[in-house]
Amino acid sequence: MKTVVLADDEPIVRLDLTDMLSSLEYTVAGAAADGFDAVELCRRHNPDIVLLDVHMPVFDGLTAAQTITEENLAGCVLLLTAFSDRDIVEKATEVGVSGYLLKPIEPGALRPAIEVAWAQSQRLRLSTQATREAKEKSEELQLIERARTYIAKKQNISGEEAYAFLRSTAMDRRCSIASIAKALLAERDSSTRTINRAKAVLMEERRLSESAAYQYICQQAEHLAISPESYARSILRKQNK
Repeated sequence: MKTVVLADDEPIVRLDLTDMLSSLEYTVAGAAADGFDAVELCRRHNPDIVLLDVHMPVFDGLTAAQTITEENLAGCVLLLTAFSDRDIVEKATEVGVSGYLLKPIEPGALRPAIEVAWAQSQRLRLSTQATREAKEKSEELQLIERARTYIAKKQNISGEEAYAFLRSTAMDRRCSIASIAKALLAERDSSTRTINRAKAVLMEERRLSESAAYQYICQQAEHLAISPESYARSILRKQNK
């Protein structure tokens, strides 16, 4: 049984809608006299359906609908109005409203309008979810590719070997390849920041150019058989003493 929150500033309309919805076997979770209270009821009950009068005090129906859809507080939103206004219909579409009912509302028109709006909302939800998942997958593949390139360059190995390293590490640690890629890139970024800070110190203290400062760090690191990051840290430790 679907739950409904309704809002209208006219008490008789709220009462009539409650009776109609109950007779159609919907559960009315709450009824509000303005858009603000309607939003609060949605936060409390997370209903399947919201019916909102367009013209209400505090928050009008469009403003309340926008908040409800943006915060995903209900399954779908329908607007109620006494006037068929193109501008209102366009704005309702922009904020994610799924349906539109003209007053006075006929009992026979209520269920079809709700069910059509509900079905449309579910299709949109599935489409949005598929789009989001596709975007996340694309971002994940880009992340892995950046990590693969980083590892290949750092270890002087091929791209295939770098990917095999990522996959093997992920299997050993029982996590996704994307998680390993993210951690490695975070490590790379941290190393880059450390070296950049050390370069800045050398550029100020020794009046070196940026390229000369970096070359100095690499040369000293190679002489000591440590990584450039480790040598950069030693420069920063000396500065902080």
